[in-house]
Amino acid sequence: MSLGPRAVVVHRTSEYEELLARHGTRGQAAFFLASHGRDIAEPAGRHHRAAQVRAAVAAAVPPGWRRARVERADLDRFLFAPEDVVVVVGQDGLVANAAKYLKDQPVIGIDTDPGRNPGVLVRHRGEDAARLLRAAGAGRGAYDERTMVEAVTDDGQRLLALNEIYLGHRGHQSARYRIGGEAQASSGILVGTGTGATGWLRSLWQERGGTLPLPDPCLRRLLWFVREAWPSPVTGTTASGGVIADGERLAVTVESERLVAFGDGMEADALDLTWGQTVHLGCAERTLRLLV
Repeated sequence: MSLGPRAVVVHRTSEYEELLARHGTRGQAAFFLASHGRDIAEPAGRHHRAAQVRAAVAAAVPPGWRRARVERADLDRFLFAPEDVVVVVGQDGLVANAAKYLKDQPVIGIDTDPGRNPGVLVRHRGEDAARLLRAAGAGRGAYDERTMVEAVTDDGQRLLALNEIYLGHRGHQSARYRIGGEAQASSGILVGTGTGATGWLRSLWQERGGTLPLPDPCLRRLLWFVREAWPSPVTGTTASGGVIADGERLAVTVESERLVAFGDGMEADALDLTWGQTVHLGCAERTLRLLV
């Protein structure tokens, strides 16, 4: 007998909660912010609006469905099941944070602060949750199958990301590696998707003059850029960026101790790389099924 759907709500600790954890009480947090010319009403308001949206989502879960809730910091320890319907309640980046732990589960993005968030991935409002949950549970609805990027090491380690993968030094110091036949020293390499083209990848793309067309989020095509390559007698700057088409891989051989590769800003969940390892970066077979 197969299990019925489970609604998994993904959320993130708010700025207000972080302030209370740091300062102990609302009064002390308010005093700290006031001494820096800020008002606690701003983060408190966002916190309470987000809590109201989460409550609306919880109330919209159909009768008979199972429920679970996971905070961003616990995503790497949470076991998602095939029958889950994942409801991300928060910012666009939270969808990216969850994507790497999913495999074909439908994802619904709920915006807790419309107008402040771009709403690229969290396209819906709390009042839409009941309709969207029913559609996802019944296998209906239109989906974006968003391309993801993966890094695979020569010893079989694998990392997935929705926006981008950064490969470089953990402290963003100079990283040494080899791309093809060229040795390089730089502040790292960024490999990004069409979804990531609205964020960090776009910044590098603009710095390079925007000569390469940005990929569509559902197109199996990636862009990569080297950050601040340093020319020297033994390092070059020729291989500074380009396109990775479907089926192609960018091979990077590590020539430093303790480089890392991490995705979508999740530095705590990274691949540790050492001298001599080769990492292959390209389009992942897995995609993000985002209900639109």
